[in-house]
Amino acid sequence: MPFDLITIPCLTDNYAYLLRDHASGEVAVIDVPEAEPINAELKARGWTLSQVWLTHHHWDHIDGLANLLAEHPAKVVGAKADAHRLPDLDLAVSDGEHFSLGALDAVAFDVSGHTVGHIAIYVPAAQACFTADSLMALGCGRLFEGTPDQMWDSLQKLMALPADTTICSGHEYTASNAKFALTVDPDNAALISRSNDIDNARARNLPTVPSSLATELETNPFLRPDDPGIRATLGMQTATDAEVFAEIRKRKDNF
Repeated sequence: MPFDLITIPCLTDNYAYLLRDHASGEVAVIDVPEAEPINAELKARGWTLSQVWLTHHHWDHIDGLANLLAEHPAKVVGAKADAHRLPDLDLAVSDGEHFSLGALDAVAFDVSGHTVGHIAIYVPAAQACFTADSLMALGCGRLFEGTPDQMWDSLQKLMALPADTTICSGHEYTASNAKFALTVDPDNAALISRSNDIDNARARNLPTVPSSLATELETNPFLRPDDPGIRATLGMQTATDAEVFAEIRKRKDNF
């Protein structure tokens, strides 16, 4: 593979990621909840940080940036639409805009919903998409700023990626997401199996992310509002996909 992808636990339940391009040796970190674990991983691997990619403005994704940059000066990339709430950006990107990490091409997607101006970053050659708090393992981010329609539109962009895409989300929420998912999709054998695997992983303190888009499409109820079983459970057989999605999100908020 022409890249390395490293998952770094931060704070109590956040994740940052390191992506390294082999051809150039350039390294990006995606989100900076805190500096210390990222600095430690860079030092252990002897890597020099080249870029910082920020997905959205929430404190638990940016608070470590100043301390990280103090040790590793790097170019900061984030959403143009969110630049007024992010730390100073060296590169402000919009929906569909491409940029590069060495030989790796990256493209930003506007995935507003959790926040307005949230971006996901897709790196085709790495078969990875950094989704933070938009598409999550067995879930999606709570809608603090956007609407259900916005989030459903955003998720459909991500659903259209190749099924073998690695979904690098921002939090270790998967066990609680699984418990909720089973309330709206109780007969999904793949979901039941995944839920058991998640419990086993967490019992050993192992991360449950990243996950594959194929797995999310099969088990994540927020990507499955067209599923007849989910619609029957919700009593929404004739509703639109967007309406079913909104009901699932509402139920999760109250779970």
